[in-house]
Amino acid sequence: MLGGTFDPVHLGHLRSAVELREVLGLDRVHMIPAHLPPHRAAPGVSSRERLAMLRLGIGETPGLVADDRELRRDGPSYSVDTLASLRAELGAQARLIMAVGHDAFLRLAEWRDPEGLFAQAHVVVIERPDHGAPLPSRLQSLLAGREVASVEALLAEPRGRLLRLSLPTRLAISATGIRRRLAEGRSVHYLLPEAVRAHIDSRGLYRGGDAAPGGETR
Repeated sequence: MLGGTFDPVHLGHLRSAVELREVLGLDRVHMIPAHLPPHRAAPGVSSRERLAMLRLGIGETPGLVADDRELRRDGPSYSVDTLASLRAELGAQARLIMAVGHDAFLRLAEWRDPEGLFAQAHVVVIERPDHGAPLPSRLQSLLAGREVASVEALLAEPRGRLLRLSLPTRLAISATGIRRRLAEGRSVHYLLPEAVRAHIDSRGLYRGGDAAPGGETR
């Protein structure tokens, strides 16, 4: 599970999903747009538009799935509920992983039912090389006894562990920066899949008021 607003989905999101699948040896990566993200302002572009762009961005990429389950659920898009839904489909012994970026990881203890996240899945943190500050005390308590040092140790169990992972490619692309560029009429070539860029142009998305700043994660 790789969740986010995907507002819009860009090459950094997609490359991370591909590399997560390769490095962890996953069957598939469910990219799940948040319908009503609980920890940030609602995106200026509708959930359906963001899902459409995600599907265009993924195209025929093997192992990547545009999953609309949060759009089919009323209320805020809490990750613990999404993981419970995936767990119910996959069964008790499936190795289920939630991948999060480093900034979202630092706030993990503030999410709804953080213990419940680990009751449903492993957590994999996509590390940020420039971050070396100590973890917040609440997060340290949440992680006590959970962290492992290798993919093999992570996948030895179906849930409950944490792995910090440095991906081979880290594309410094920001959805906030893309929205700003679009609002200002500047080029976004080579930041987005061409099909996503064409969809944005054809629909007139992110012009003017649609370019409000916001975070990448829930």
